Amino acid sequence: MEKAYTTKNQGELRRQALDALALQDAEAKCAAVWSMHATVNIDIDVCLSPLPDLPGRPPRPELVAPTMVPRRAMSTVEGRVAMLHALAHIEFNAINLALDIIWRFPGMPEAFYQDWCTVAFEEATHFDMLSRRLQVLGYAYGDFSAHNGLWEMAEKTQSDLLARLALVPRTLEARGLDASPQIRHRLALAGDEESAAILDIILRDEVGHVAIGNHWYKRLCAQQQCDAVSTYEVLAKQYEAPRLRGPFNLDARRAAGFDEVELEALQRMAVQPVL
Repeated sequence: MEKAYTTKNQGELRRQALDALALQDAEAKCAAVWSMHATVNIDIDVCLSPLPDLPGRPPRPELVAPTMVPRRAMSTVEGRVAMLHALAHIEFNAINLALDIIWRFPGMPEAFYQDWCTVAFEEATHFDMLSRRLQVLGYAYGDFSAHNGLWEMAEKTQSDLLARLALVPRTLEARGLDASPQIRHRLALAGDEESAAILDIILRDEVGHVAIGNHWYKRLCAQQQCDAVSTYEVLAKQYEAPRLRGPFNLDARRAAGFDEVELEALQRMAVQPVL
């Protein structure tokens, strides 16, 4: 049985984040994250060494290529469960992403680490809600295969904080702002109001998470005297970020800190639907 977190590191947030990231058991990881939220000591200048086998994750689900993850009709119970499982996997990865940005990048203001601690706390709560919902429906996290796209981008940007901010919260996680209303509608249409209500909570919180990514990305751009829009396009190409597809949830993106110039650029860069 894994401990919720390593006791020798209880007093310092970034060390706790690294310990939590290494935990394999999902429940233990969530407990460690929830414990971190009360931590006030943040050693912002210490460079930490990675632990082996990051990120910690349970032996299941099996990780496969995105094209190998089966698609199922949402009109069936199994199809809805598969969608909930995919969302739980995204939230589990989002926990790891928030923990990783806390420990990996020293030298930022304390508010930076506090912001991402809040993100990790809420992502753990989202995962817990989805995991419990799967159990009610007779399934568990790990029962379906999943892909590793979110963490692969984290690995690509492990030495570049500006790229991490541009391409994880502002790109991959922001996709959830666009997709959540459609998924919520399909769940409600199928009569699954309990799952739809979870999506309402997730969308509300994810607006705040993307806003945090936007805030720190634009702050770093200002410090480095680079244009946020053109720099984003360069980073997206350099790190081979996936091309985004519309339609976009423009209201949610505005609430998350995207301005009109960014939204125009986003729509220009997006893959256009085939008519």
